[in-house]
Amino acid sequence: MYDYTEKMCRDYLIDVEQSDYELVIREEDILAERELARKTAEADGVEVGNYPDNYLESLAVYRKIAETLAADDIILFHGSCIAVDGYAYLFTAKSGTGKSTHTTLWRKVYGDRVCMVNDDKPLIWLSKEGVYIYGTPWDGKHHLSTNTKVRLGGICILNRANGEQNSIAHIGGKEAYPMLLQQTYRPRQTAELLKVLESIDKLANHVPIYDMRCNIDEQAAVMAYEYMSQGCEN
Repeated sequence: MYDYTEKMCRDYLIDVEQSDYELVIREEDILAERELARKTAEADGVEVGNYPDNYLESLAVYRKIAETLAADDIILFHGSCIAVDGYAYLFTAKSGTGKSTHTTLWRKVYGDRVCMVNDDKPLIWLSKEGVYIYGTPWDGKHHLSTNTKVRLGGICILNRANGEQNSIAHIGGKEAYPMLLQQTYRPRQTAELLKVLESIDKLANHVPIYDMRCNIDEQAAVMAYEYMSQGCEN
């Protein structure tokens, strides 16, 4: 109904004779997004935002995309993803921990070797050939993304070191599962939700997962890359 989403997706538009999926957005979808925003704000104890309909429509579009793609082992994940030398590294954490700040350090340290895949809501495809992550136009307040597909080399759960020494360690899928579940979009419909839960299981079992405690310094980025890139070489 609005041109906001089309403008936002301008770097992702292609010409095709027949689409793989077709989505329809109606007025009730926008109203549902407004109600969800209200409930979320109330739960968080913050003021309800006065979001325009065109922005809410873009959220409704991505929600339907995520729910539709779930059947094909493609999930929407909340995190900041960066790629270096052909492998992508996805950083996730509770809000306010510093995901974007950390990937900014990677861009500063590694320069032209770095590709910012997506700074907020990338898509992950658990294919038969491997696990890949994709940039999307839904890329956070800084609008950092690239229309690209990269093999996912690892997922890192970030925590603040609070002045202590930077550290990183490999953890098992069972230990990481609660955070993976929390950071993955979970559809409201039962069938799609069950499929997403299956995909999270696959993700936990097929992608190296790390727990990192770091400060806001370049050495944290160096440590993270050197440690996680070893897992890509094995």
